[in-house]
Amino acid sequence: MPSIRFLGHACFELTEAEVNVLIDPFLTGNPKAPVSADDVNPTHIFLTHGHQDHYGDVVPIAQRTGAEVVTLVETAGELADHHDQVKDPNLGGTVDYDWGWVKFVPAWHTSTTPNGTVATAAGVVVEIGGKTIYHLGDTALFSDLALIKRRHPVDVAIVPIGGHYTMDRYDAVIACDFIEADRVIPCHYNTFPAVETDVQAFKVDVDRDTPSEVVILEPGETHDA
Repeated sequence: MPSIRFLGHACFELTEAEVNVLIDPFLTGNPKAPVSADDVNPTHIFLTHGHQDHYGDVVPIAQRTGAEVVTLVETAGELADHHDQVKDPNLGGTVDYDWGWVKFVPAWHTSTTPNGTVATAAGVVVEIGGKTIYHLGDTALFSDLALIKRRHPVDVAIVPIGGHYTMDRYDAVIACDFIEADRVIPCHYNTFPAVETDVQAFKVDVDRDTPSEVVILEPGETHDA
């Protein structure tokens, strides 16, 4: 059974046996990060998009650990100039591993890296340890979120709720109803003033109005998927 560790904002670590997947490694400059960029040792890094609060420490972590980086093709092209283990799917593309797979799916958001590469944003659906974990990335509410379960029933959905840059907690309740995950972990809230919200109210609404159960993680805490 994989474990999911919350590292603040939208950064998560998925661990199963010898596999350690780091998603959106924004640690340096993240006021909620419980660890530094030197404290993580991923085998793989999945990047939803290029904004600094997701792109973060991807280059130094990848260079130090040799982790394979997987992200959409334009951003992957930039990262390939800094690291030689990069894969470049596009939306709808799947990368297979002996331990599972990752698929990149649409998210309604923008994406420009700190170095100026313009691309799009994505969510990532990860199968690891026999569980399906869907990190929505940064997204607005849109109806195609309901399509994910047609192919991949979701065990855990990681959902942004902070508003301003993503959907707010009210839209996120509708997203949870679309996705129908067993459990929901909220993210992208209370890191900065612009994304402050009431996570307990979100939990009440989701637990009452959708098939899902909310698990609130404090930075550094772990949940077994």
